[in-house]
Amino acid sequence: MGASLATPTHLVILLVVCLLLFGAKRLPEIGHSLGSGLREFKMTVTGSDGVVGGEATSEIQHALSASEIAPVLAEHGGPTAAQES
Repeated sequence: MGASLATPTHLVILLVVCLLLFGAKRLPEIGHSLGSGLREFKMTVTGSDGVVGGEATSEIQHALSASEIAPVLAEHGGPTAAQES
């Protein structure tokens, strides 16, 4: 009694049982869905909206109106609203 459940022998036995129950093709799908569920749970608990890095930039760009973006794009040689239409 008192032995750790995370010993290498226990982990190997657990892996073999999982392979027998679910099959080798199904295990990556289960891992992916488990990871997605844990991420969603973490976002729910922390109250974050999941916006990181480049996503935040694109949301800010969508919040700006075309009249604010067009002069900046024209100044830097980007497409203007007239060219896109």
